[in-house]
Amino acid sequence: MTDISSLLAAVSARHNHPCPRQVLGVRMGRAGAAALGLEIPRQDKRLLVIAETDGCFLDGLEVACGIAAGRRTLRTEDYGKVAATFVDVQTGDAVRLAPRPDVRARAQDYAPGESRHYFAQLTGYQIMPDEELFSLTPVVLNTPVTDLVSRPGVRTNCVACGEEIINEREVMMDGLAYCRSCAGQGYYQMPASAVPIFAGVEQEGQTLRVSLFHSAQHSPV
Repeated sequence: MTDISSLLAAVSARHNHPCPRQVLGVRMGRAGAAALGLEIPRQDKRLLVIAETDGCFLDGLEVACGIAAGRRTLRTEDYGKVAATFVDVQTGDAVRLAPRPDVRARAQDYAPGESRHYFAQLTGYQIMPDEELFSLTPVVLNTPVTDLVSRPGVRTNCVACGEEIINEREVMMDGLAYCRSCAGQGYYQMPASAVPIFAGVEQEGQTLRVSLFHSAQHSPV
């Protein structure tokens, strides 16, 4: 397992400075993987991490575990918590880790000469034992890991908007496939007056000309 100082240096380089949440991400990544008996950083897709917030905490998880959203080994369910669930995709075993409620006060005990809370946490989080830093709970996913990971090449189209849906994320209603937005589960909504606009690209000699047109007149390719 990579030395923690090297991991923290790699994470800090993304932000030009270290912070306590970066340290928590690195420490939690190491502890979560260890609880599942998995070596890190991973080169395969056996470890799936579901984080409960975004930001620099995720950078710590990524660097420590070798995971990434682009490799579909890191997901975010934004609960606003510096916590994460670690899943062994092969066995289905899962554990959730979160900082203990008194972790800030405990960190001060490991940096007795530091009066500034931020820097006490920055120091303390690096050296505290895992059992003082985190709670660890075995969990069962509400959605089976096989459904989360899905299968390659699976796709369909929403019967309402026509957009393609991958990774089996469609919502079936009355035997028809809808995307989550059209099924009323979306994170956005369109004003009643909104008219979709698409960009069309045409070749004029050596020049590309971009034109905008309403979907009522044209359909997207």
